[in-house]
Amino acid sequence: MTISLAIDTATSRTIVGVVDNGVVVFEEFHEGATDHGTAISKLVARALKSTKLIDQVVIGMGPGPFTGLRVGITFAQSFALARSIPWIGVCSLDAIPIDSTTNNLSADEYTVAIDARRKQIYWASYKAGVRIKGPAVDKPEEIPTYITNVYPDIEKLVEQSSVQNVREPIYLRSPDAIPTAERT
Repeated sequence: MTISLAIDTATSRTIVGVVDNGVVVFEEFHEGATDHGTAISKLVARALKSTKLIDQVVIGMGPGPFTGLRVGITFAQSFALARSIPWIGVCSLDAIPIDSTTNNLSADEYTVAIDARRKQIYWASYKAGVRIKGPAVDKPEEIPTYITNVYPDIEKLVEQSSVQNVREPIYLRSPDAIPTAERT
């Protein structure tokens, strides 16, 4: 029996949930791409009212913007360290649930995308729910068809933690900041 605290900050949402043996007992999100830092502690405090007995922390590792990912990952790792429990990283795109009937899909092949800002998207392609290409970052017009305005799901995030353990953030772009010596 495992109780997971799940966190994802790869999108414009700060998403927090608690999953007890496959059952979501708490799930909330806060909308705001620049609010991850203030939202995460408030959401986790509310989540801990459902149970304080957390066995592991599952964290979405991106792809996503540097600052948003760092906030979520650092919080998750610190929480796990303070409680002496493991943390497990998951590709955030793999935790986006797609239902072919509600998304007007005729096949089990699809591509999901989230906003990468700078007129780009982070995307990955799937067949029968398994990632076959990506994650990658491109301009939207370079990807023929994709589903957007979707977000990682707490239940699927925890489900994916049984088959993957991403240990490094998934950054797909070079940082905006560069050392002075490297500037031209």
